[in-house]
Amino acid sequence: MRVKGGFTNRRRHKKVLKRAKGSYSANSRCYTHAVEKNDRAMAYAYKHRRMKKREFRALWNQRINAAARMNGTTYSRLIGGLAKAGIQIDRKNLSNLAITDAAAFTALCKHALA
Repeated sequence: MRVKGGFTNRRRHKKVLKRAKGSYSANSRCYTHAVEKNDRAMAYAYKHRRMKKREFRALWNQRINAAARMNGTTYSRLIGGLAKAGIQIDRKNLSNLAITDAAAFTALCKHALA
């Protein structure tokens, strides 16, 4: 006896079309187009979850460099000085410190350059 897809196919199609909501034109209504859009969207989502980490680190580095230059040094000298001084602070927190507490960042700069 031949078994048709019926219920299983309908359930799979509904899942795909639900994920494709918000897409333009037939991409949100037609199953075959929606499958292509979903595959592409999932690939971009995977890639960009990794790229987000790079972009944030670059942003933190730019902020640290700008704050370091206000204190008469550069990013690389500051990071090197902090490493020599044995101060372990990650770039995210260092960037946050530069934005929120300029006095503490200046103290860190002086300690790193001493």
